[in-house]
Amino acid sequence: MQTLRIILLLFLIICAISVSFSKRLLVSMVIYMAFSLVMAIIWLILESPDLAITEAAVGAGVTSILLFVTLKKIRSIHAEVTGKEPSNYMASAEENKTDDIKAEKKLKGQL
Repeated sequence: MQTLRIILLLFLIICAISVSFSKRLLVSMVIYMAFSLVMAIIWLILESPDLAITEAAVGAGVTSILLFVTLKKIRSIHAEVTGKEPSNYMASAEENKTDDIKAEKKLKGQL
């Protein structure tokens, strides 16, 4: 049981560090979901089932759904402004920078 606690704690630390260095929003959200699910398991180990259920429902469930919907809206807004398909939005960091500059110029022209 002690080994399981250490593994879960290490996984939490890895998730926290990796989400800090992640450059893609989708990857960050998946890491956040994993973090919430591990926290729910830890709450179960600590004999707090009410907190485990809340963490699983709110942390990994509702919050993740809201983040995915927000990401979808951001992609569609970006696609509308730049004229690119939403699937191409996360292509590379360099393409995103040039697209963002073009989008800013286009928006300034419309205002």
